[in-house]
Amino acid sequence: MLIYSGCKLEDNPTNAVTTASLATTPDGLTNAVNGAYALFKEQAIEFQGGTDQNNMYLRQYFQMSDFASDDVVCGQITTDPLFLSFSLAHTPNQENTSYFWYISYKIISDANTVIEAGSKISNPTAAQQQLIGECYFLRAFCNFNLARFFAEPYTINPGAPGIVLRTSTSDPSTKARSSVKDTYAQIIADATKASQLMTDAASRGVIYATKEAAQALLSRVSLYEGDYQSAITYSNDVINSGKFTEATAADFKIMFANAQTDKETIFCIAFDALDDYGKAGSIASQYYSNGNSGWGEEYASQPLRDLYAQNPADVRTSYIDDVVDSTGAQQYKNGIPMYYVTKFSFQGGSPTLSSPIMFRLSEMYLNRAEAEVNLGQTSAALNDVDFIRSNRGLSGALYKGVVPSGQTALGVVLQERRMELAFEADRTFTVYRNKLNMDRTYWGYHIAGLQAADINLSVEPANYPNLIIPYTSTKIIYYIPEAEILANTAATQNP
Repeated sequence: MLIYSGCKLEDNPTNAVTTASLATTPDGLTNAVNGAYALFKEQAIEFQGGTDQNNMYLRQYFQMSDFASDDVVCGQITTDPLFLSFSLAHTPNQENTSYFWYISYKIISDANTVIEAGSKISNPTAAQQQLIGECYFLRAFCNFNLARFFAEPYTINPGAPGIVLRTSTSDPSTKARSSVKDTYAQIIADATKASQLMTDAASRGVIYATKEAAQALLSRVSLYEGDYQSAITYSNDVINSGKFTEATAADFKIMFANAQTDKETIFCIAFDALDDYGKAGSIASQYYSNGNSGWGEEYASQPLRDLYAQNPADVRTSYIDDVVDSTGAQQYKNGIPMYYVTKFSFQGGSPTLSSPIMFRLSEMYLNRAEAEVNLGQTSAALNDVDFIRSNRGLSGALYKGVVPSGQTALGVVLQERRMELAFEADRTFTVYRNKLNMDRTYWGYHIAGLQAADINLSVEPANYPNLIIPYTSTKIIYYIPEAEILANTAATQNP
């Protein structure tokens, strides 16, 4: 199996791979496409005059989303810009968001190069069409993530400024941001084209984009757009493909350490032993430490742990590691109880290695359930929720078509989504696109000015600013990087 490692298009324009050479050189398309995948995990990309081990697309992707949620608690103040996702003290020149913007457009540029090369092939083979389809997927995927981080949710304001859509290598450097609505239209068009070009026969497996990965993306995008019938249709396409199987309670405990071969994985970014960055920049290093493998400074939050505690048999708690000493006493960091997160650990036994899952089967059931609720199909939605719960050790705690007293059907579905997709770059976006407020009324260093001596775990914090973030707040998205605003005078800044 070919792993996309260390293979990327040459940065130097004088040596750049041309669209003509890609179309005529043996393996030219394959090498170029694999290079685009490599950019999701590369750390050695020069940025702002140097390289930084903390600069990796996937590190920023997970931290910028989940550290702004109510699932993760910060154990200390740090100068690493990841802290700004906790504090919401965003700046236009913070390095993590600037790098994410930069590397996203670098992947998009590589995808555009391949797409244009493919257009020069008169009779492309199925294998060549597959590669071109993968690039349409990569462009759609990157644009969607840019829109989630840097533009208002579609369901809140489809007319708001979206992102700068670059669909050609000859696009002018000065180009305005498209609206959120137009941004989504381009994403859907690209993902649809990807699903049409890619085939089962030419599929390269779950560590690359596939027809089903494109359909999974369309399911997610449709849900975010509020096109619920389309979300159901695309979810069904993936579910009914027969290619994926829901992880059982036993399998779930090892799914993330075995993402590349797990039957629930639709698409993951493949890491191998050579990609194990250890303490220096791995996704796991902030979430877990076996003593010196990582920093272990960010933990599962109190409200998330309280949800899991309602059903101790829930196997999803296996990814939350309560840190205790040899006597069983709870350990704390600066007054915050330590509960490590291990969804990014233990591939090959390494505490800092995993192949992060971008799409998996459970999300398709959850997307469908949320869409069903919004279309008034409560019974069908609860059946989908129960299907997941029955595979998480909760066969004795199913809803069986009944919404519990004091809850709503949507609330039940979103709660299950939270527990199932915790730490998978979902929670923040789900809260705000549903026009809900983010409640972070728990102790942690997201609270401005907090001192360890202030913490009293027997009561909730009170009278601190920004404990609850309304979905109308400008803080729910990041600033467009200053470098883009200065270089691209047509691009407007977020408020």
